[in-house]
Amino acid sequence: MGKKKVLLMGKSGAGKTSMRSIIFANYIARDTRRLCATIDVEHSHVRFLGNLVLNLWDCGGQESFMENYFASQRDTIFKNVEVLIYVFDVESREHEKDLHYYQSCLEAILQNSPKALIFCLVHKMDLVPEDQRDTIFNEHESRLAHLSRPLKTSCYRTSIWDESLYKAWSEIVYHLVPNISEFESNLEKFAEIVDADEILLFEKATFLVIAHSLRREHPDPHRFEKISNIIKQFKMSCSKVHSHLRSLEVRNSGFAAFIESFTANTYVMLVTRDVAL
Repeated sequence: MGKKKVLLMGKSGAGKTSMRSIIFANYIARDTRRLCATIDVEHSHVRFLGNLVLNLWDCGGQESFMENYFASQRDTIFKNVEVLIYVFDVESREHEKDLHYYQSCLEAILQNSPKALIFCLVHKMDLVPEDQRDTIFNEHESRLAHLSRPLKTSCYRTSIWDESLYKAWSEIVYHLVPNISEFESNLEKFAEIVDADEILLFEKATFLVIAHSLRREHPDPHRFEKISNIIKQFKMSCSKVHSHLRSLEVRNSGFAAFIESFTANTYVMLVTRDVAL
């Protein structure tokens, strides 16, 4: 599969390094408070699904660094990019400046990596009163879609304090796995053979959902990211007592769910209404 270059950009303090540390370095949210601001560009290589390597460029968001990215470092930063993830602090008081830098990123991407995928994360949504979140996010999403033309952008609301972070990053890595249709096709066949209501495939280290097969409708559209969050927290708790998560079984009167180590790089979750299974 090779390497995929991923740019993580946004103003200083927007939360870029915190979310990267939670997803890829097994931090819990409260521990991110001890992280320092990123200086210039911090590179990390994350092995994903065995032979896919995410080449993450976490770009410091201080103004002097941002100006350098668009001038002297333009070709280095923006060449051969597969994905640009731009993080907006929803409480920023410099919204127009944030948008200016975002548009500068898009111009550099168009010039150097015109086929790159663009994701915008409207971050720290937990700080917005709950009854205002939909309105504020929709306003951001609409404006970003307009500013991004002719490029298309996918926009997500995120917070390190809930499962929304897993939803956004699951969608991002989904687009980076080149043989994803093969995963989905095989899961559909597997679900049919075992008569499962639903089957999910998780990447083992991050517990991000990379594929699923649904045979019976489910009322909760956010269940994937909730499961990712809960099981990863449990997996980390096991590690603290020098244990490893091998399998997990949950039953009640309405369903049975099984999580098992599937391959060297994945877990699989099977959900069925056959509680006698």
